[in-house]
Amino acid sequence: MSDTKNTSYNIVSLIRKKRDKQALTKDEIKHIIDQYSKDIIPDYQISAFLMASFLNGLNDEETSALTEAMLYSGQVLDLSEIPGVKVDKHSTGGVGDKLSLILAPIVAACGVPVPMISGRGLGHSGGTLDKLESIPGFTVSLDLDRYRSVLRKHNLVLIGQTEEIAPADKRLYALRDVTATVEAIPLIAGSIMSKKLAEGVDALVLDVKYGTGAFMKSQEDAIRLAEKLVSIGTSFGKETIAYITNMDQPLGYKIGNWLEVEESIDALLGKGPDDIMEVTHLLAGTMIYLGKKAASVEEGIEMSKKSVEDGSAFQKFIEITEEQHGDSSYLKNPSSYQKATVIFEVKAQKDGFITEMDAYTFGMAGIELGAGRRTKEDKIDPVSGITLTKKIGDAVEKGETIAICYTNSNQVQHLVTEMLENAVTIGSNQPEISPMITHRVDANGISDY
Repeated sequence: MSDTKNTSYNIVSLIRKKRDKQALTKDEIKHIIDQYSKDIIPDYQISAFLMASFLNGLNDEETSALTEAMLYSGQVLDLSEIPGVKVDKHSTGGVGDKLSLILAPIVAACGVPVPMISGRGLGHSGGTLDKLESIPGFTVSLDLDRYRSVLRKHNLVLIGQTEEIAPADKRLYALRDVTATVEAIPLIAGSIMSKKLAEGVDALVLDVKYGTGAFMKSQEDAIRLAEKLVSIGTSFGKETIAYITNMDQPLGYKIGNWLEVEESIDALLGKGPDDIMEVTHLLAGTMIYLGKKAASVEEGIEMSKKSVEDGSAFQKFIEITEEQHGDSSYLKNPSSYQKATVIFEVKAQKDGFITEMDAYTFGMAGIELGAGRRTKEDKIDPVSGITLTKKIGDAVEKGETIAICYTNSNQVQHLVTEMLENAVTIGSNQPEISPMITHRVDANGISDY
């Protein structure tokens, strides 16, 4: 569609149309994104469009059109010269979610190319790039030629979103973050899928989380988001499978950048916590299946487990770290890493069983310690974070340690202690443990897991 046709649209009329709950056409949405990308439409008008979309929703056609417009606002990578079915994974984010660091080396070790472009943490949710950068020297900024050559050499590459990939999404996301329009399912879906489709993947596995530590608080919303994501992936000809997973408590036992790398090393050495390994092997097994290296997801899961047992997955993590200039000596000997200067414990306030652990508050406490950012400019302290010693369902005695906190700040102990004491509920009866994985969503619809 040419720009001459674009100029016939009036942005105020399009905002009014969306405000009045009418659907926009594909051309109208393309016009909005094109003109915003060229700085013809200012932030205040695109903000009005985002709020109208947030309040009134976008239908499937509008969501697909938004995804496509953001996708083609930059370069769409062609990885067809790299052999194999390229598969990536995306998580909607949570607290203690270090699965990308574990499953990417597993899947690559099983022969499936993984071109992974990840994000940074913002708010309570941690980011894969920040975790990788806690490995001294690890560089996540590669140009696209190097991206291709590293992927070809190792079946794996781990980088951040480049200026060339879905630039309109990058700008819109920054605006959504400051205009309270982040949590709209069509906007989330368009943002995720424009970046993932631009990577040049052939298939995609999605980990859509719900609960206190997730952006989707209810299982119902998570399922709706997963359906939207799968529908977009399918409409672009990419086989897409999503799983709905529980984020009502932190994933694993460690929260914070280097701490999560340590737990990832444990997982790759076969010593990972059960909840992490259950979700990791399912997602990795599905990626291996979509990558045509296994005849079924179940066979993929067995291959995933074997790559941990035989050491090939951990070796792949070392390889990619060295390739991207990280110091692998810290992966081989994590205890040599720098230590936090302030370490304190949070204790149980009474006897009983842990019935709830508010993952969101744990994530926010991590930020107070220095493990996350309030603004994009904030610097992260890689050693800050929290190690849990108990999880939901565990028995505790009054005065027993529930969590150990690490920081280089002398100012936060009282605040963080209070936050975590309030985030943990102790009851007299042992609770039922919710399943980690509840549903699968694919082109055939939703099924119980």
